[in-house]
This record gives sequence, structure tokens and C-alpha cells, in this order.
Amino acid sequence: MAEELVSTLAELKEKEALKNVENRLNAGEDPLKILEDARRAMEIVGDRFASGEYFIPDLVYSGEILKEITDMVKPKLAETATETKRLAKVIMGTVIGDIHDIGKNLVVFFLDINGFEVIDLGVDVSSEKFVDAVRESGAHIVGLSGFLTLSFGGMKATVEALKEAGLRDSIKVMVGGGQIDERIRGYAGADAYGDNAIEAVSLAKQWIGG
Repeated sequence: MAEELVSTLAELKEKEALKNVENRLNAGEDPLKILEDARRAMEIVGDRFASGEYFIPDLVYSGEILKEITDMVKPKLAETATETKRLAKVIMGTVIGDIHDIGKNLVVFFLDINGFEVIDLGVDVSSEKFVDAVRESGAHIVGLSGFLTLSFGGMKATVEALKEAGLRDSIKVMVGGGQIDERIRGYAGADAYGDNAIEAVSLAKQWIGG
């Protein structure tokens, strides 16, 4: 059933994908495993977009299906979760010039269920908005998301803006999404690069000593 979800979501078959999730939840399957399969499918969607097989409307549609899946899974996660004090605040956003939020939304979701208070700034976020959010919230972790090559400059500009505002030494910055890799991390001046939502959670926990 796992491969069925990966296949149907990657093929943008909404009804089949949602039915698969429903059946697996009813069977008592681990909701985190379902989310991991959905993440794998979204990676395929991203690869198909990068190769020119999929286009912007396909990305948007896949994001809508993913949101429906997470809405189905989240209550099951809540049933097994215990109410705990939030570990730390994390600022998340897709940098200016980029409107893709599929990867960002996954990271926000996984940080949330792992005990972090996430302030999601949305997409096409200017460096000034990141600076203001850090000042207002007192957050010590910032996540910069981007899918397009256009986002590289936005990430670098945001890190520079945080530095100019005198905030850089007190925060940790992670980057991720699409074509982001270790080389882009260095270019942007971030502290770490996360390949997926699980790695983002791991980084955040490391930084707070968890």
C-alpha cells in the first residue's frame, strides 16, 4: 500500500491517493509512515517539474492533494501525542522571488508535531519580513525555503539582512528545498542544509540541545 500512495500521488490521482490514506489509517498504520510515503511522492513531483514533465499547475495541484492528506493524518497524530511545552520558536518562509510552498509546508508540519512553535511567514517573503519576525518573536532558528534557482539570491540577501540587523550571531539558519544543496548553503551563508523535513527537525533539535 505504501508504493501505491507514492505512485498515485506522484501521478496526481487525487481520489486514489486519498482512498489509500483512508484505508491505511483505518487499518491502524503508523501515520508518520504515511507522511513519509507522501514526501517520497512529492520528491518525484519535484523531479518531474525540474525535467519539464510537470508544470506550475501540476505543482499547485500536488500541493492541494498533500494538504488533504496531512489534514487526514494530523488527527491521528494528535491522538498519540502528549501535550508538552513547546521546545523553541522557529521562523519559516519561502524566500522572495519564489512562491513554492510544498516543501516548506512539510517542514512546518513536522516541526509542529515534534514540539516546536512555528511562525510560518508564507511565500515570497522579503528579507525585511524575516528580520522583523525574528525581532518580534525572539526566535533563534530560521528556516529559508526555496525551489527555484531564483531563491538562491533571496536566501543570501536574507542572511545578510539578519547580519546587518545585528541578529545573525544569536540565530541559526537552515536552508532547503528544490535545487538547494550544500554548495548553496555556503553561498547563502546559512548554518546548515536540510534535504527533507526529517532532517530539518533533527537540525532544530540539535541546535536547542535536544
